Parts: sequence; structure tokens; C-alpha cells
Amino acid sequence: MSPTRSGPVRSEAARQKILRATASRFAEVGFDHLTIEGIAADAGVGKQTIYRWWGSKSAIVAECLVEGMLLPQAHPIINTGDIRADLAAWLDGVFATLGDPAGEGLLRSLLAAATDTPEIALRVRTSLIGEQTMTGRLEAAIGQAPNLTADAPLAEIAEALVGTIILRALARSPMSPAESLRLVDAVLGTRGDSGPQ
Repeated sequence: MSPTRSGPVRSEAARQKILRATASRFAEVGFDHLTIEGIAADAGVGKQTIYRWWGSKSAIVAECLVEGMLLPQAHPIINTGDIRADLAAWLDGVFATLGDPAGEGLLRSLLAAATDTPEIALRVRTSLIGEQTMTGRLEAAIGQAPNLTADAPLAEIAEALVGTIILRALARSPMSPAESLRLVDAVLGTRGDSGPQ
């Protein structure tokens, strides 16, 4: 738990300027090259103002994620009644974002930041999936695929899909729609499978 910081109450206008400056500079230079000095200069505030309200650059980046200033376009998993098509469409949407150099660079920087702050890791995952959690969508599809049984490890299935996105982002290797479908089949099982033994 971080100690309570003393000093004046935050000015909302200054807070917003700092968050906007952080988001802009983060998108431009990435996490490794992000500095409190640079944020302060862009926001027109002193470094001590920032340090009074946040303990580190990771804390500011995490707050930017909470505010929707980074990865603002979440990719919710739509429920059309076809879990394979829904997950494949979700993967295609995420990889379309990663296909944009700005989107790829932003996610790679956020993954670097996530190694520093668990909250950032959680926010990145939430931003990728959107408000509808993947485990909730998988739970709604119980019985629609061989690996989606009542006792299926839904959290692990979700992690396998999100983990693939992270590995592909780090390798700069987006998936084609055909590859998305093959991944979904590999994780959920195909209709011809007899299911888990």
C-alpha cells in the first residue's frame, strides 16, 4: 500500500492535462522512454506536482488506462449464438488493431509497462476483451463445443486465447482470419472431436 501523499487537493484540470500529456507521450515514445520530466513539460506543470499525486510513471499510465485514454477501443466479444464465429471475429478485430503500426507499438509498450505494474497488466487484458469478459461468454456457450463442458477450465481457455495475442504482438506476427479459426478450433475442439478423455 502506497503512503498517503500530503499537499493540496488535486486540481482536476491539472490532472487531466497530466493524463493527456502522458497518453500522448506514451503513444509517441513508449513506456521505456517515458519520463516524468517529459510529462511535466508537456503538461505545463512541475515534476513535484506529478510526484505529489502519483508514485511512478507506471501509476500514471495505469490511470490513463482506467480513464480510457490508452487502448480506447475495446474489442468486446459479441454473442451471436455461434461461439466459434464470435471468438474468431474477436481475434480478427484485435489483430486488425495490431496490424496498425501505432496499435502494435502501443500494445507492445503497454506489455512492457505491465511487467512493472500488475494493475497495468489487468487493464490491458480488460481493454482487449471489453466489458463482456471472455469467461462469461464461454460460460454462455457451454455445450456448444467439445471442450466447453460444465466443468471446463474456462479461465484457462480464455488465457490461452489472450496469451496467443500477447505472443503474436511480441513477435510482430498478426493472425489471418483462417489462423484465427484454427486457433479457436484448437482451443474449443472441433465438432468431430469426441471431447476430453
